[in-house]
Amino acid sequence: MSSRPRPPERLEKRLARVARDQGLDQERLRRWVSFLALCGVLERALAEGVLGAYCLKGGVAMELRFAQSARATKDLDLGMEGTRTGRLRTLSETLQLGFDEFTFRLKAQTREMEQADTVRVQVAVAYRTRSWQTIEVDLGPAKVGQVDLVEPKVHGLLELGIPVISPVRCLGLADQIAQKLHACTGPAAAGRARDVLDILLIDALGELDYRKAAEAARRVFDERATHPFPPEFVMPPEWRPELEGLAAELGFPLTTSSAIEQRFLEVIRLLGRAARADA
Repeated sequence: MSSRPRPPERLEKRLARVARDQGLDQERLRRWVSFLALCGVLERALAEGVLGAYCLKGGVAMELRFAQSARATKDLDLGMEGTRTGRLRTLSETLQLGFDEFTFRLKAQTREMEQADTVRVQVAVAYRTRSWQTIEVDLGPAKVGQVDLVEPKVHGLLELGIPVISPVRCLGLADQIAQKLHACTGPAAAGRARDVLDILLIDALGELDYRKAAEAARRVFDERATHPFPPEFVMPPEWRPELEGLAAELGFPLTTSSAIEQRFLEVIRLLGRAARADA
């Protein structure tokens, strides 16, 4: 998995060249390196018994599944078992292991997000002792069993000559769809416009299994008990420019907020039909 040693100062130049040659955003490629380095240390901790279980969630799971088809994310959403205090302690012990020639340092500053049972931390990543990047990690809860083993679809890492962990552990896609649907249609939906496009992207790529997603959605909606499934949905006016901007950025086939809203309503209808068929 490791490559022939290279002088550390060449990695930045290599990053710029690979990004240019492959038409990638350089900072997005840098984040992919950091994300997969963190996956590497998580897998090492799992193998050595430091960590019981984990999964990637949110935008990072979408990016590793779908690469440039997904929207870019700047943080890593990580699920672990245990209390917030216990998860933070386990992450700290995990990062001390290092991965290949990457080392990690958990910064002191944290932010508690009570409603989501999550703590936000900053992880400083270094390569061959040189500072590489600082990544925000949202450390939240996760249940064992809801995990897909995903071959990362991101490009450029092999050309950089650094190790790539594969597969990576992502929240099961049906559960991710269910959680996104709950988030963007519920009482705390403010700021969740991106979840609409994420669900439609999964559908457009042919990856939405309506039966599995409906089963997961019914379970998530029952557990959280904030609003019924299938949910009602009316797009907030302030979401419309954001969704149109995201759709343009991703080259999504639906370009107007009205078309996006109508397709999302159709997806909700199909999920409801799938749930009734299995009832």
